Amino acid sequence: MAGAGLKTIIALSFVLAIGFLLVILSSALYANYYPLLVVATYVLAPLPDAICARCSNSEDFIDGAGNGVLDLGRFLTGFLVVMGIALPVLLAHSDIIVVPAMIMSIIGGLLIYGTVITFITFFQEESDF
Repeated sequence: MAGAGLKTIIALSFVLAIGFLLVILSSALYANYYPLLVVATYVLAPLPDAICARCSNSEDFIDGAGNGVLDLGRFLTGFLVVMGIALPVLLAHSDIIVVPAMIMSIIGGLLIYGTVITFITFFQEESDF
């Protein structure tokens, strides 16, 4: 089991490195560093969910109870993830960056988001609740 975990971490870090390489190359190859703005969304995307999960009431044992703070955090996280994909499209539509830079930035972003989601699903601790 430890070998499979190590192989998974190595594979995920390789895919993550390729994603960041594509984002950096989308800026460096075309001498326009606006696609690096997308990196800010990668950094900021998990923060609303983490902050709102920390602020929510963890003592509520009712499954059906709505928790607006958690919903707000998930909404803001989803907004930032979509913005990470839509920002290169907006920059390319405005002729600020070229279309190949947009494509490389979007593919790199999808690889980064996919790596984070895969890491969370593989290594999420199961609660014995």
